[in-house]
Amino acid sequence: MQGKDLVEDMSKLKDLYNKEIISKLRKDFSYKNIMQVPKIEKVILNIGAGQAVQDPKILDDLEGIVAKITGQKPVRTVAKKSIAGFKLREGFPIGVSVILRGERMYEFLDRLVNVTLPRVRDFRGIKAGAFDGQGNYSLGIKEHTVFPEVSYEDVSGVHSLQLNIVTTAQNDEEAKRLLEYFGFPFKKESV
Repeated sequence: MQGKDLVEDMSKLKDLYNKEIISKLRKDFSYKNIMQVPKIEKVILNIGAGQAVQDPKILDDLEGIVAKITGQKPVRTVAKKSIAGFKLREGFPIGVSVILRGERMYEFLDRLVNVTLPRVRDFRGIKAGAFDGQGNYSLGIKEHTVFPEVSYEDVSGVHSLQLNIVTTAQNDEEAKRLLEYFGFPFKKESV
């Protein structure tokens, strides 16, 4: 993809938010001020690797995988306390994490909704009950191989990852409506 095309693709969701989603949310929730309209602040992607205790090279592989998926260099996360049963010491690196904001965040969300989630086996939608009560959403993906950027030849093992979508919404209802307008495929509630 050429540089100009990449910039146009990345701003597609941001344009959708500015042109359509803001007005829909203002109508749905009767916001008087445009600053009340919720937005997505950041996306946090984590991969934990308990196997890193025995094989520290796993973290190097995970850093490469996360960099391919997000387009941004991740940071290593460390253990907060020692756990003797897992042979884990405080300060030992056990995973990688990246925080996406701005254009990279919108580009990642676009690929997540339109390419990655439909590739999940037996996909019927994401859980609507994974909100935290303050408008943030958590999504777990069991296999990192569903991302098209990861080739099966480069995979040393299958790792699950955790996505946290942080919004400025005041409650779960506002956040769910925001994510629905962005195209997130929530499971239909069965009556």
